[in-house]
Amino acid sequence: MLDSLNIKNYRNLKEIKIDSLGKVNLITGKNNTGKSTILEALAIYATKGDISLISQLLEERGENFKQKDTNKNSTEINILSFASLFANRNVGFDITDAISIGDLENTSYGRIPSVEKQVSLRFVQYIDEVQKDEQGNTVRKRIVIQNNTEKHVENYEIGLEIKSGNTAYILSLDEDDRPYRFRFKGFWGNENIQFIRTGNIDRDINGILFDNITLTEKEQYVIEALRIIEPQTERIAFIEEAPGERNAVIKLSDTQKVLPLRSMGDGINRILTIILALVNSDNGFLLIDEFENGLHHTVQEQLWKIIFALSQKLNIQVFVTTHSEDCINGFENILNSSEGALSGKLIRLDNKNGKIEHVEFDARELKIANEQDIDVR
Repeated sequence: MLDSLNIKNYRNLKEIKIDSLGKVNLITGKNNTGKSTILEALAIYATKGDISLISQLLEERGENFKQKDTNKNSTEINILSFASLFANRNVGFDITDAISIGDLENTSYGRIPSVEKQVSLRFVQYIDEVQKDEQGNTVRKRIVIQNNTEKHVENYEIGLEIKSGNTAYILSLDEDDRPYRFRFKGFWGNENIQFIRTGNIDRDINGILFDNITLTEKEQYVIEALRIIEPQTERIAFIEEAPGERNAVIKLSDTQKVLPLRSMGDGINRILTIILALVNSDNGFLLIDEFENGLHHTVQEQLWKIIFALSQKLNIQVFVTTHSEDCINGFENILNSSEGALSGKLIRLDNKNGKIEHVEFDARELKIANEQDIDVR
């Protein structure tokens, strides 16, 4: 679990330091303040810089450039794609140009990024060096060229260094391929993470997520969440209606019929997506972009209650974005409920002349803000 968060050089976040986080964190702010960007950065952190996740983020933003889009060569195209992740799309080879995402730690020099709890990305110039190990096997090692000491090196290649803690890997960009083709298999050992994007009323992987928890106590958590909207919910299942296509069906207690869940509206399908992601994030992270999508204001507080309870029970750190006052009010009501000490924070982002700043609200401060009708959206 992250106790704090430092993000540097990622997209429009030149640098932001959030001193403390809760188990459940709600991020607010106007458009273009970096709410979704923080979730992306957290996903990169949680997956320890998994290139498949990074490629997916590029694809979703239309930044996986193709040969047909430009007359550049393959290396230039790959650089162009990955450069979109960096502040001001900067292609720099100095360590100060790196994207860094992670925790803060207290030192004699103040609060600084923790090296052990940090994921970083940067462009590097490197050379491949072929050596023999003690057993006589040929080993290829990539040596980073330090700008200040080895400027005389000419036959270098350009790569993307992905570093998690003290472990680093250099991804060559001198490939006749696109970034979405790159894959690491088993290199990082990813954290458990689920990322629900803005448009995910339901997701293609919901059937797999349900299979993971079938016949466990987590299945009952799903049923209880669906009862927020449909109190007669008795059971659900996923059936294959076409090859490779599985859809949710629901059995209500007052009828023998089995109904397609999609026929019951966006709200119950959005809740299913959220709760399935939640119960599949044990000891990891759940990221939800625009919590309120598809949800009527009357159900949001009840869903917050379930999220707070299960995040504690399953040890999940939750990060959510919203524009909705109803979402914030429901969050505050549960956070300040009499059901015991709950861990939560609201973080409001502001874009001040191109610089992203933030204000943190704990439970007491958020309650005061609501009582005084202070807008924290």
